[in-house]
Amino acid sequence: MMRPVLEDIEGATIVEFALVVPMFLLLLLGIMDVGQMVYGKSVLTGAVHRAARLSSLETRDIGEADASVLDAVRPVLPGVKITSSRTSYYDFNDVGRPEKWNDKNGNSRCDNNETYTDENRNGQWDTDVGRNGNEGSANDVVVYRVEAEFQPVFKVPFMPALWSKRKLTATAVTKNQPFGVQTDLGSTAGSCP
Repeated sequence: MMRPVLEDIEGATIVEFALVVPMFLLLLLGIMDVGQMVYGKSVLTGAVHRAARLSSLETRDIGEADASVLDAVRPVLPGVKITSSRTSYYDFNDVGRPEKWNDKNGNSRCDNNETYTDENRNGQWDTDVGRNGNEGSANDVVVYRVEAEFQPVFKVPFMPALWSKRKLTATAVTKNQPFGVQTDLGSTAGSCP
């Protein structure tokens, strides 16, 4: 009596289908989610590079450049919000370097009344000599960074932690056109607390 039940294979396809389809759909959603992020990163990077180039011209319009990035990524990343920042430097060698200071105690920080040169003219010693929020002047090097925050279109089920907002970033470095006289670095001395 038991033997015919074990040999009966009718309905096995339905059971196999019921086991395989959820895993296949989960894999498919995961692939589409990753695909959206990769494509969104590519579009964002291209838009940031175009906007940075437009921002380096004498006729630049920073608001228009930021709007062009948003217009480019909106079809790929619905509901996207972008945040942009610009940091200007005198030269490529200055990107990311601290202001010059006399590090007497060798701790790589400006402290204990060590003297520094206020190269970016903001009245304090900075770990980055760049001027934030500044599109720079003629011949300045500008680092343009955009962060895009969005809700994923293809949410993977059973993973609520991954349903939250995602962030993509893109950075472009350009040198402004020589449309005028470049402002020199500051030379005012100061001392750190």
